[in-house]
Amino acid sequence: MSGDKTAATTRVLIADAVSDKGIDLLHDTPGFEVTVKTGMSADELRETIPGFDGLVVRSATKVTADVLASPGRLRVIGRAGTGVDNIDLDAATRAGVVVMNTPGGNSVAAAELTVAHLMALARNLVQANAELRAGKWERKKYVGVELDGKTLGVVGLGRIGREVARRAKGLRMEVLGFDPYVSSEVAAGFGVKVVELEELLAESDFVSLHLPLTDDTHHLIDAAAIATMRPGARLINCARGGLVDESALIDALESGQLGGAALDVFETEPPSDRRVVDHARIVATPHLGASTREAQERVGTEIAAKIRDYLQSGTILDAVNFPSIDREASATLEPIMDLAVRLGSFIGQIAPGGYKRLEVRTLGNMAEHDMRPIVMAAVKGLLDHAVAGGVSYVNALLLAKDRGITIDEGRSSEASPYSGLLRLTLETDQGTTRVAGTLLAPEQPRVVEIDGMPIESRPEGHMLMIRNRDVPGVVGKIGTILGRAGVNIAGIHLGRTGDEEGAVSIVDVDHPVPPEAIAEIESFEEITRVRSVLV
Repeated sequence: MSGDKTAATTRVLIADAVSDKGIDLLHDTPGFEVTVKTGMSADELRETIPGFDGLVVRSATKVTADVLASPGRLRVIGRAGTGVDNIDLDAATRAGVVVMNTPGGNSVAAAELTVAHLMALARNLVQANAELRAGKWERKKYVGVELDGKTLGVVGLGRIGREVARRAKGLRMEVLGFDPYVSSEVAAGFGVKVVELEELLAESDFVSLHLPLTDDTHHLIDAAAIATMRPGARLINCARGGLVDESALIDALESGQLGGAALDVFETEPPSDRRVVDHARIVATPHLGASTREAQERVGTEIAAKIRDYLQSGTILDAVNFPSIDREASATLEPIMDLAVRLGSFIGQIAPGGYKRLEVRTLGNMAEHDMRPIVMAAVKGLLDHAVAGGVSYVNALLLAKDRGITIDEGRSSEASPYSGLLRLTLETDQGTTRVAGTLLAPEQPRVVEIDGMPIESRPEGHMLMIRNRDVPGVVGKIGTILGRAGVNIAGIHLGRTGDEEGAVSIVDVDHPVPPEAIAEIESFEEITRVRSVLV
């Protein structure tokens, strides 16, 4: 996509341990320089990242607002894994940094660990093993329960939650699910009955958590929630530590309200409260959810490929602060977004006055796509020449809002001679300007309309946009002035309304036109507007 091309040397910092195959993938990419530096303090990270285009982390490195206060050349953060609560997304968005993750890379590993915890809780495996190692033979003490016919409550039906549900169905368990973003019909497809959280807690023998940690989910399982659970139920958390109030959990285990718990994650890691590790009815592991050889290799290579693709060509996949685009959709959407950037840049440079409102409309087959990435691209192009410090897809809308620019979007059923059309209308304090563009082919963007006048020009490089009265001699005068200024004309594209009052020209030039030449062109009475444009 236009505007996100890599520099001669692209630098990527690996701040946490990832697979060698992922590192090698970046090392082997021409023009890439990779630095592996793990275990950095927050101060070290803050001082280091401005010199890098990309940053790869797992869960250990905390990318805070303070770290992102001066991001320098940083354009993308890749999280080798699913959860991104160690990254300040608001700060990254404001800094224009894309945050990507690998949502499916460790799903199987995390689901299998959850099932392992489920089995360990049901049959007291960890406690029995510890006593056997201590020389004790306690067969009667560790009578377990069968999973067949029991009810598992899955809180969060994302990729991992669904994988857990499928495996539980294979164990002939009944599975209840809670997820406000998953419909009953979809959940039924993988054998889950969707219920409200209160019902799930009250009816489940085992409850497994698979949620991100947010303000809304912090301490979702607290004393009040535990009190509604079935007496003797068991809790599994292989998602995020802050989902469970650990003090309330210990109290419930002591009182017998809960029969056991299995924890792979903790509020602080390593745990500061040793009770959650040492308690006799807790199975504890040190955040092993993604710790399989297969998962580590998978997420390492996946995030490396995503970082590479973004820094090379602007391809955005699995970004958590940008609309989700899969590889199939990306192939058709990227050229439209490139066109949107070019049109936004073009209209922003030809329209006089301060920006007030941008309207983005798609027609024909372009209207079949998600509008949000197209709008963000158009706004990025609009602000590229107006905002110091750079604009990216992820912070474009935020920067527009900060500047009081209203953004409107929509699809139009208006007839068009093109199979797909993108139209931008920019309202300023001096009037309204409208441009439209299309794709003759994926790599052939064109401006095809300026203020209602048909024209065809490739929006690329240095150009002059000239509005004039449609009378003889105008093109000749322009050519004479540019020739005297030593500016070579690469092409001239003309549009007209058919009457004397309206004509438009786009003149492609090899170099910027000197201001004095522009002033001379503008001095002719036939000329109503001249704008130098660089796209």
